[in-house]
Amino acid sequence: MTLTPSALESLQTLCIGLALSGLLASAFELFTARRASFSLLERGGVTAVAALPMLAFGAPFIILRNTLRGRRFERRPIPFVMIATMIACGWSLMSGRVALDLAHMIAGA
Repeated sequence: MTLTPSALESLQTLCIGLALSGLLASAFELFTARRASFSLLERGGVTAVAALPMLAFGAPFIILRNTLRGRRFERRPIPFVMIATMIACGWSLMSGRVALDLAHMIAGA
């Protein structure tokens, strides 16, 4: 089985998106001593606006973390976990593509 160059690039983009997501969510937790979550948007005002970039790129990690916790503690059904994982991976693919395009633009390649 061989991977085509486009499939390899998509896999790389997915991995970079997931890594970036975990990095941002972990850095947020490190610097604020609280977990990154979508509830940051409920505060409104400047806090919500400031949280948007972090949530836009950290969302796949938050979705996966909440999904796994929900499966473990609330016994959510497997189809729910599968759908949430597909959403998180799609989101990660998009954010990874943006990060790679930004890196290429900065590098001038």
